[in-house]
Amino acid sequence: MERVPVLPLGQVLLASVQTEVTDNVVVALREELLSQVIVRGVRGVVIDISGVQVFDSYLSRVVTETAQALRLLSARTVVAGMSPAVAVTMVEMGLDLPGVATARSLAHALRILAPDALSPPPSAGPAPQDAV
Repeated sequence: MERVPVLPLGQVLLASVQTEVTDNVVVALREELLSQVIVRGVRGVVIDISGVQVFDSYLSRVVTETAQALRLLSARTVVAGMSPAVAVTMVEMGLDLPGVATARSLAHALRILAPDALSPPPSAGPAPQDAV
């Protein structure tokens, strides 16, 4: 099965989708991102879709659900590199990415995530005690 490479960039993971997006590829990507966020303790995820030619309702739903799950794990998600053709098709199909930030490019996505990307990783020490 073909996989999307996930690369760490400081406190950000970059997943660059440069292949045909099949159901198996997108499910594997979701699993990999969720796993890597836990393992690496990153605070941001960029999903670069600049190589995607077809963005259907299933892909829209999986990306949205993945971003929601990542948010629950304290990681922000930005979808970057959407082509004008994909954007028009999504609008024509009534698709949206609710709650998911978008960026024109990888550089733009990293600027959006900059406060998270530049923050130190979360401490592995004991949880603070509530004040009494």
